[in-house]
Amino acid sequence: QVQLVESGGGLEQPGGSLRLSCAASANIFRLNAMGWFRQAPGKERDLVERIGSGFDTVYVDSVKGRFTISRDNAKNTVYLQMNSLRPEDTAVYYCNAVNSGSSALWSWGQGTQVTVSS
Repeated sequence: QVQLVESGGGLEQPGGSLRLSCAASANIFRLNAMGWFRQAPGKERDLVERIGSGFDTVYVDSVKGRFTISRDNAKNTVYLQMNSLRPEDTAVYYCNAVNSGSSALWSWGQGTQVTVSS
């Protein structure tokens, strides 16, 4: 069972930046596309951005130009650099391996809380 540990969240002002990290416990990490999801209070968990095993990326329009996903296969870690943060980015952020339909493949980690507020 692969374990995922997200970190790097916190309280940030609008316009600020945060960098999230997600470490996976298994070497199969490098074989999988990875995605960052977020879940705001009272809402469903949605995919924000994904990166393929070939480092190709796909992201939703709401974060285009502001968020950047990257991965370090040697460290079994995926990152999410978040710039120009907005209050609507407030959510718990999770990572997971994803299939071609962007459905999560592994058990969820605990997530990391991101709060954007002045």
